[in-house]
Amino acid sequence: MNYKGLSVGLGLFSLALGAAELFAPRRIARRLDAEDHRGVVRGFGVREVVSGLGILASPAASATVWNRVAGDAMDMGALALAARRSPRNRAIWGTIAFVAATTVLDVLTARGLDAQTGKLSPVREPALA
Repeated sequence: MNYKGLSVGLGLFSLALGAAELFAPRRIARRLDAEDHRGVVRGFGVREVVSGLGILASPAASATVWNRVAGDAMDMGALALAARRSPRNRAIWGTIAFVAATTVLDVLTARGLDAQTGKLSPVREPALA
């Protein structure tokens, strides 16, 4: 499996998602019945963009993908609070399912990179003489 290629795809996905959260926070917050939390949506957008840039800068480093997993956990926490406030909102439940599926892909990619490189940051070891 080409985990580095998957990592690049996740980096591009992060940039696109982050851009949507930065440029349309009102629309996203409205769909999630969280109109008063546009700033949170925008903050999550910044996190996604930074994550995407980190992955694209070093796509073979699993630490950058593990950072996405941490972001997924933050997303799930925020979505759980939104679901508690609006348990009948189908958009929230659809987003939870989407984030769960993305988390699985993130974890599989990070673990694959760990197995290929054997470390969090694939820096070459100096040759032993």
